[in-house]
Amino acid sequence: MNESPLHDGEFAASVMAVPPLARRADYTLEPTQNLALIRHIEAGGVRTLLYGGNANLYHVAVSEYRELLDMLADAASPATRVIPALGPDYGKMLDQARILAQTRYRTAMVLPLGGFTTSDGIEAGLARIADIAGMPLTLYIKSENYLDVDALARLIDRGTLCAIKYAIARDDPAHDPYLRRLLQSVPATKVVSGMGERPALVHLREFGLAAWTTGSGCLAPRMAMALLRAVQGGRGVQRGERAESDIAQRLYDAFLPLETLRERISLIRVLHDALTLSGLADMGPLLPLLSSTPAEHHAKIAQTAQTLLALERAFAATHPTLSDTQAPA
Repeated sequence: MNESPLHDGEFAASVMAVPPLARRADYTLEPTQNLALIRHIEAGGVRTLLYGGNANLYHVAVSEYRELLDMLADAASPATRVIPALGPDYGKMLDQARILAQTRYRTAMVLPLGGFTTSDGIEAGLARIADIAGMPLTLYIKSENYLDVDALARLIDRGTLCAIKYAIARDDPAHDPYLRRLLQSVPATKVVSGMGERPALVHLREFGLAAWTTGSGCLAPRMAMALLRAVQGGRGVQRGERAESDIAQRLYDAFLPLETLRERISLIRVLHDALTLSGLADMGPLLPLLSSTPAEHHAKIAQTAQTLLALERAFAATHPTLSDTQAPA
């Protein structure tokens, strides 16, 4: 695991893979399958792993947290940054922050809590959690009402937060006054688009965000990295004026079938089952209070996941270096 201090520009260097978490039939952690998935993701050039919603850390026991942190730290390669989640409630964050303080991690992501919060309360609470953990936090934002822009800016300025995972859904991601206000006070290098590939091109091209979080990129990490480089290479030009735009569009289109299934059925459950049904890694059961997708969806999930994985393998065979950004035919 990468234990070096976080630095400006780091979040633009890699997409942020958000993997599921493999478990055995008795719900205990499965190190071998988690390692297999991490190695696949790393082989595609991804160097940031975020274990949050897709890993179902909302429901992880505090008593298991240290074992989980140690497993991920040992599994990741020295160049790979691992960001575990904590929370979402204050009591759980407090216990997890004390555990994090004893580890080599450099940041952890705060899971969003709906209701029973105020902006002032969140601001004060996050400052205390960061102090106890001994590290700046990454904040996951899914609602405008969670924390106001001024409070976010103060937390960034004070060093309480080092990054923001921005995931407020819009009918049109290009029309987002809240995000525009946020970027007047917070550097775009510290903001990561947090909703997968669907809004990623708009968020990077129109708003200049650093990168994005990807679940489907756990299956196709090399393609996700190529998409990131193509979008970054095409910034500042009119669409269609450079080859990067066409490259990015073809790569982007390859992710949409699985992303669409996730949006229609369940973001977390479909990705978890897709990894298993692709044959890439056996993720086992989802930790309660979640469960597998209904069986009638499995054939479609398997077909879509296997197609994306086949595209990834073909792309890897024809593009062995990460500097290549030509999309699959």
